[in-house]
Amino acid sequence: MSYVDEIIEQVIEKNPSEPEFHQAVREVLDSIRVVVDANEEKFRKDALLERLVNPERQIKFRVPWIDDNGNAHVNTGYRVQFNSAIGPYKGGLRLHPSVNLGIIKFLGFEQIFKNSLTGLPIGGGKGGSDFDPKGKSDREIMAFCQSFMTELCKYIGADTDVPAGDIGTGAREIGYMFGQYKRIRGLFEGVLTGKGLAYGGSLARTEATGYGLLYLVDELLKSHGNSLEGKTAVVSGAGNVAIYAIQKAQQLGAKVVTCSDSTGWVYDPDGIDVAALKEIKEVKRARLTEYKNYRPNSEYHEGRGVWSIKCDIALPCATQNELHLDDAKQLVANGVLAVCEGANMPTTEDATKYLQENGVWFVPGKAANAGGVATSALEMSQNSERLSWTFEEVDSKLKDIMVNLYHNIDDAAKRYGFEGNYVAGANIAGFEKVLDAMNAQGIV
Repeated sequence: MSYVDEIIEQVIEKNPSEPEFHQAVREVLDSIRVVVDANEEKFRKDALLERLVNPERQIKFRVPWIDDNGNAHVNTGYRVQFNSAIGPYKGGLRLHPSVNLGIIKFLGFEQIFKNSLTGLPIGGGKGGSDFDPKGKSDREIMAFCQSFMTELCKYIGADTDVPAGDIGTGAREIGYMFGQYKRIRGLFEGVLTGKGLAYGGSLARTEATGYGLLYLVDELLKSHGNSLEGKTAVVSGAGNVAIYAIQKAQQLGAKVVTCSDSTGWVYDPDGIDVAALKEIKEVKRARLTEYKNYRPNSEYHEGRGVWSIKCDIALPCATQNELHLDDAKQLVANGVLAVCEGANMPTTEDATKYLQENGVWFVPGKAANAGGVATSALEMSQNSERLSWTFEEVDSKLKDIMVNLYHNIDDAAKRYGFEGNYVAGANIAGFEKVLDAMNAQGIV
């Protein structure tokens, strides 16, 4: 049995009931198989893959908090510090009822390679809790965030581990967490990113993941002699990534006709109204059922269905494993050119394979959605320098990072005989940098 297959088996055996983590490991190790096979003896001797797939540290803790009626609740908090070979751990905090250790490990493992691809000195980590912020008052959110940070603050720091936002964790939650960190540790430092502008946040951070996704899509199309101008795009999700992906796509000349949330989806043949979407989701924190009040010509549908709409570009920006094989078949039948992931691993393994086999340009989230963490690293730089850059400076740096990232994954795929396979290119390019750093630092 090959070294790669041994490690995949070992991961499944030692991490039962964690299918998302198994999926992430399998995808990466299958992609880098060509590199591993060429160096199998040395990698085995150094237990390189064992060190790669086992987190350096995983922390699990209880989070007690009191609601507005005086009742106590207990949630579970997690932080997985996966790999610090190229820099301090960096990755978001997800607050969602679906959060468990396996999901945090999958996200942290993906983050290693995503962060490597940015070209910036940041390692991979992830955290969060099964707490659901929906329907909670600001006071309840504050109570949870303060309790969560009371424990988490023991394990993080500006040069150790720098968490950020993710699903369920926006500027409000980051603010409460930062305040508690500062209160306990007595340090005003860049320990969290996604902060408010008044206390060390970066301009363009809110827009970064969605904008970065479109900068990469634009470069992908240009490299194939095409462009976004006049294209029809479908987007899933209605959170931060989706909103700003829609905004930037429309600025670059595409028409985005869909968005979705956990209860249903909207089809707007005239193009999604970003101002209305922001009002509903960012101000009112309401459901997409309200969208029709702003755009009477639109359609609202319960359940799933975004991928049934005919399009040139598909951008899954909601959550993991949301684009299934049947969806991929529908997209191909409708003539889709490219599927680029704005969320983390939103396309199932069989759907990814089907898209690639049918000539669709498919770019995985670890490359396509790296703009968010790249701009978080730029926020870290500004905090270290005690400076604030203009929106234009940050946006320009973000665009350069995403354009270079596309060419790095394209070049890596070509070097190993996988031209056009951006999954292989992303995993190989991300792995090579981490590999060099791990080898240089010895068996640690």
